[in-house]
Amino acid sequence: MITITFPDGKQRQYEAGTTGYQIAESISPRLVSEVLAVSVNDKTMDLQIPIRENATVKFYKWEDEQGKQVFWHSSSHLMAEALEILYPGVKFGIGPAIENGFYYDVDLGGRALVEADLAAIEQKMLEMARSKQPFVRREVSKEQAMKTYLDKGDPYKCELIGDLEDGTISFYTNGSFTDLCRGPHVPDTSVIKAIKLTSIAGAYWRGDEKRQMLTRIYGITFPKKTMLDEYVAMMEEAKKRDHRKLGKELELFTFSARVGQGLPLWLPRGAALRERLENFLKGVQKAYGYQQVITPHIGQKELYVTSGHYAKYGADSFKPIKTPQEGEEFLLKPMNCPHHCEIYKSKPHSYKDMPVRLAEFGTVYRYEQSGELHGLTRVRGFTQDDAHIFCRPDQIKEEFCKVIDIVLYIFKTLSFNEFTAQVSLRDPKDKNKYIGSDENWEKAEAAIIEAAAEKGLKTVVVQGEAAFYGPKLDFMVRDAIGRKWQLGTIQVDYNLPERFELEYIGADDKRYRPVMIHRAPFGSMERFVAVLLEHTGGKFPLWLAPEQVVVLPVSEKFNDFAKKVCDFLNNSELRASLDDRNETIGKRIRENELKRIPYLLVVGEKEEMAGTVSVRKQGEGNKGSMTKEEFVAFINNEVKHLTN
Repeated sequence: MITITFPDGKQRQYEAGTTGYQIAESISPRLVSEVLAVSVNDKTMDLQIPIRENATVKFYKWEDEQGKQVFWHSSSHLMAEALEILYPGVKFGIGPAIENGFYYDVDLGGRALVEADLAAIEQKMLEMARSKQPFVRREVSKEQAMKTYLDKGDPYKCELIGDLEDGTISFYTNGSFTDLCRGPHVPDTSVIKAIKLTSIAGAYWRGDEKRQMLTRIYGITFPKKTMLDEYVAMMEEAKKRDHRKLGKELELFTFSARVGQGLPLWLPRGAALRERLENFLKGVQKAYGYQQVITPHIGQKELYVTSGHYAKYGADSFKPIKTPQEGEEFLLKPMNCPHHCEIYKSKPHSYKDMPVRLAEFGTVYRYEQSGELHGLTRVRGFTQDDAHIFCRPDQIKEEFCKVIDIVLYIFKTLSFNEFTAQVSLRDPKDKNKYIGSDENWEKAEAAIIEAAAEKGLKTVVVQGEAAFYGPKLDFMVRDAIGRKWQLGTIQVDYNLPERFELEYIGADDKRYRPVMIHRAPFGSMERFVAVLLEHTGGKFPLWLAPEQVVVLPVSEKFNDFAKKVCDFLNNSELRASLDDRNETIGKRIRENELKRIPYLLVVGEKEEMAGTVSVRKQGEGNKGSMTKEEFVAFINNEVKHLTN
C-alpha cells in the first residue's frame, strides 16, 4: 500500500500502481469529469500514469493554470493530427502551450497556408475531438525514436532527438498522429469542445535567422463553447485597444524604416505623456530618498565582461563598436546597473551613508529578431525607470518593502487594481545558469519571500525564472479586459557588488560588501505606455493626459474669447489647446472626443457675455456652465483626488 497526501493534509491508502484517474474516481464522479492532470510530488503528470510510492497529490482542472497548459498542449497535438491528414507530408517542429493557447511550427513543403484555410483545420480538429481519442504514452529508446523520424523523413524531430539523452524519450499517440513529447496530456480529446485557430506567422527553426522559415499556426481551445464566445468578444475589444492603433490615432509615437525596426519615435503628444509619467515617478522617488543620475548610452566591453552581462547577453547584443584605437571596443548598454556600480564606487562610503539609492531613466539597447518586434512592447531601444539601491544586509527587507510600497502606489494611482506578485527563484536543478554562491542566493530568496509576506501580497512562487544574478519579485497585472501583463520588477543581488568589488566602511572600521537591489516599477517606459494605452483604451486619467482640455468656439466670432480662455487655462498650469478650425461645432466635438480629450469647453455668445464656459466631459456629456476660475479649481480638485 502507498500513502497519498492531499493539499488539505488529509491522507488515504491505495494499492501501489494506482493511477491519478483512479484516485480522482475514488473521491467523486464530479472530480473525475473535471480533472485534466495530476501533480505527483510537485511534478505534473498524466492521470493514467501509475503511482508506485508515497506521494503528495494535487488535481488540476481547467480553472488551474497548470490545467490550462496541459489542455492547450494536448490541443496542439490535435491540430498536428488534423494538419497531417489535410496536408500529407507535413513536417513538424515544436508545438508548445503558451500563455493563451498554443502553436505548432510546421514545414508544409512549400505549400502556402492562408487565414481562409484555418476553418477547415478547425473543423477537422472538432471532428476528431468528438471521437474521444485517448492520449497514449510510450517510452522509447533514442535509437527507436531516431529511426521512427528518419523513416518518416522529419529532420526537425531528428534534430530534437539528437539533443536528448537515452532513457528520457517518450512518444504520445492520439488517433493517427504520434509525436515526440514528454507530456503530460489530458486523458482524451473529448474535453476539447471549442476551437479557434487565431493566426498564422513565420518562425525560424529554433529561432535562428539562418535556418529554415517555418509556418507557425496559433490557436486556442476551451472546454465550453461559451468560453470561446467570451474570448472572441475579448479579442475584438483588444483589437480596438491595440496600442499600435491607438498610438497612431492619438499621435503618440511612430516608427520609421529609415530610422530602423524596433526604434520608436515619440511624437509631441507621446513625449508629453511620457514626461508626465517620468515626473510622477521622480516625485515619488524623491520622497523615498532617491538621487537622479545620468549615464552614457555606451560602455567599454570590459564593463559588461566584469558585470557578467557580456557572457549572458553577448550573443543577443548589438555588435561591438570599434574605435580607431586598436583593440578598443564599446557596446550599446544592455543594462544600466554596471554604470551605477561605477557611480557608487566613485567615492568611499560609510555604513552611515547606507542605503545609497541611485535612479535613472536610462535607455538600453538589445538586439531582438525582427519577427519578435511588436509595437512598443518589444523594441530594440527602450528606457528603463531604473534604480539601484546599495544597502547593508540588515537593511534589505526594509528597502524591499519600501520599493513594494512605491509599486503599489503606482498601481493604485493608475487603476491597476488586479495583480499578483510572482516570486522568481533559481532552478535548483540547473545552478550553472546563475552566478553567485548558494549562501548568497539563499539569503536573497529568503529576503524577498519575507518582504512579500510582510506586505500581504498575493504571491506565486516560480522556480527557474530568476535573473542570472539574483532572485526577483515580478508584478503581474490584469488589465481592463482581463489580460495579464508583467509590469514592474524588484531584484536582490549579492553578486554584482562582488564583481565590482563594492565596499562600505562599517562601524568597526572594517570593509564590508553592500547588497544591491535592482528595481523598475514601470519596467520600461515603452512597454508601460503600451499596456496603459490598452488598459485605458486611450482614455488616460486626467492628471496624465497629454492634453486635458480643448476650447471650442461655436463660430469664428468667438475665437478671441476662446483664445483668452485657453491662455488663462495654460497660465493656470492646465494643458489646454484651442480648436478654432473652420468646421461645424458638432464635427469638432466628435473629433476631439475620438482623441480621448478629457474635457471640452464650448464657448459662444452666452458664455462670452456671462464670462463662463460650457463644460463637456469625455464619455459623460454636458456638465453645465462654470467660470474659468471655477473650472480650474474643479480640474485641480479632480487631479488631487486621482493622485492621492
